[in-house]
Amino acid sequence: MLSLGIDPGTATVGYGLVRELNDGSLQAVDYGVITTLPPALPMPERLKLIYDGVTALVERHQPDRAAVEDLLFGKNVTTAITVAQGRGVILLALVNAKVPTQEFKPTFVKQSISGYGGAKKPQMQEMIRMLLALESGDHPPPR
Repeated sequence: MLSLGIDPGTATVGYGLVRELNDGSLQAVDYGVITTLPPALPMPERLKLIYDGVTALVERHQPDRAAVEDLLFGKNVTTAITVAQGRGVILLALVNAKVPTQEFKPTFVKQSISGYGGAKKPQMQEMIRMLLALESGDHPPPR
């Protein structure tokens, strides 16, 4: 089973593909970020870059399923709205490719991986590194 996980954004979209092996362990297949730079790029063009990037990932890897992190509304509503637009084109790309997709709350993802729903990014990165047996210096290259 090949699973695609996506952390939506508008400047960067994080992704990871993992394969579940017969013994139940996970193997990293690919991971990285889709970037929409420069920051001055108009939003419609950024959204197209996200859509095209997700579509290319799906075409290249043919995942069996996908998971997209749900939106967490913080204090900055403007940021939340732009991230929601990014999520929308991600979900559109996945449904167009007929990839079964589930959405998960950030706290659920953090709880599942680190055991704590309020885990910070460095803790999450370390736990993922350990779960997937990645080298400590492994960082995804921009795509």
